Amino acid sequence: MTAQPPSLELVDQAAPPANFDIAVLSDLGTNRENNEDACGFWIESADTVVLVVADGIGGYEGGEVASQMAVEITLASYRESPPAWGPAKRLARAVQRANIEIHNRALTVPELRRMGTTLTAIAVSDGMLHAAHVGDCRVYLIRRNRIKQITKDHTMVQEKVRMGMMSAARARTHPERSALTRSVGHELIVSVDRITLPLLQHDRILVCSDGLHGVLEDHELEQVSRGLRAEAACSRLIEVANERGTADNLTVGFFTMDAPTGHHELKPPLWRRLTRIFSRSAALT
Repeated sequence: MTAQPPSLELVDQAAPPANFDIAVLSDLGTNRENNEDACGFWIESADTVVLVVADGIGGYEGGEVASQMAVEITLASYRESPPAWGPAKRLARAVQRANIEIHNRALTVPELRRMGTTLTAIAVSDGMLHAAHVGDCRVYLIRRNRIKQITKDHTMVQEKVRMGMMSAARARTHPERSALTRSVGHELIVSVDRITLPLLQHDRILVCSDGLHGVLEDHELEQVSRGLRAEAACSRLIEVANERGTADNLTVGFFTMDAPTGHHELKPPLWRRLTRIFSRSAALT
């Protein structure tokens, strides 16, 4: 049996039943004595939810403190911010506040001076996904059993992959694959990747730490979680990763858009559709 820290779940008891399914789960993994990951979510209304995953760095105590601070401050800051700002601004401001407070804590407590964390947060509101991302946790969009990573890893190895200097296959096993180029808490102001995209009914969002995506390949993440509700998907993903002997802590957040969103999938440009038609015709001749 593996231990896990309590994940932070803040639910507005006055809110009506949600139009989505959501769960988070964190686990020690098979080779760690402490968990430097943290996760949590807050349901603001039937149409709005915030989910955060963080993977701490800086040693036994520092990593745990940084990741837990990141989750708690991000959720609290979002909750306290004016709704009139809109979810994208509220989320970005919340991440920056977490960064500043972790940075200041590291400056004032000598034992924590090296601490930092990755931080990946999503807010889904009125059928729109908003993400704020620093580090190498990932956000995946799963649509019609197809999975796509929508964040980019802030690591030296992945920078080389994007520049064509290293293959993706080599990157998965590279000894420095976890060396970060960007993290929360090390600088007073951190550069935050911001993403916004419309969701369709039945879309699924997977947010996870590198302890999970470093063990399961993208297509396996989709296959293992296919057809499962959020809580069961989190449990099964961690179970399969642990069966393979993951050497790191692992954390997963899962979100399913149950209700119609009013958005429609854009059709590919005409030239692309014609290319597909001609390609199929050529294959038949």
